[in-house]
Amino acid sequence: MRHGSVVGAETRRFIGHLDVPLSPLGEAQLEALAARLRGVTFDAVYCSDLVRTRRSAEILAAPHRLRPIPDPALREFAMGAWDGLTAEQIRAFDPDAFAAWMGDVGRFQFPGGESLQDLEARAWPAFEALVARHAGGTVAVVAHGGSNRAILCRALGLGPDRLLALGQDFGALSLLERRRAGWRLRMLNHCESPSPGVVSG
Repeated sequence: MRHGSVVGAETRRFIGHLDVPLSPLGEAQLEALAARLRGVTFDAVYCSDLVRTRRSAEILAAPHRLRPIPDPALREFAMGAWDGLTAEQIRAFDPDAFAAWMGDVGRFQFPGGESLQDLEARAWPAFEALVARHAGGTVAVVAHGGSNRAILCRALGLGPDRLLALGQDFGALSLLERRRAGWRLRMLNHCESPSPGVVSG
């Protein structure tokens, strides 16, 4: 799953490793997803160690009486100098780098941060380890748009050019199933609608 919507999401800032909390909408998105998954038996719930994923995982894990296990390897891209900035701000002070990012997101190196290869090098081994730890079971992983996409691309054998083809909205669920022949994508970017009246404004 991707964490729920965050405070300030409407500004469309690059938040990377910044610790930004869930918004009321984000809380409601995860409550709706937790209700949808109440009947699933999870062996464990893992998450990145950032507050937005830890809180999302807590909401998801609560009906199952599980305590989420944080893992820094599941964090979002480290966006370096771009953390906290909007696209307009980046385009204004570094138009060449912004154009390079727009032209090839899957191979871009964030200034002072990570590339997709860097992210995959930490997130994929962490994912493989937790899957092996619960072989034959069902595990929830609550992470970020970037780290989820990196894991999905690697599992499905897709190249970096397909990174953004795999939607990852706030509070979205994707389902990977392990088969002998490899991974199968059973669901991608499914979102549950919060109950009417749960979020005001």
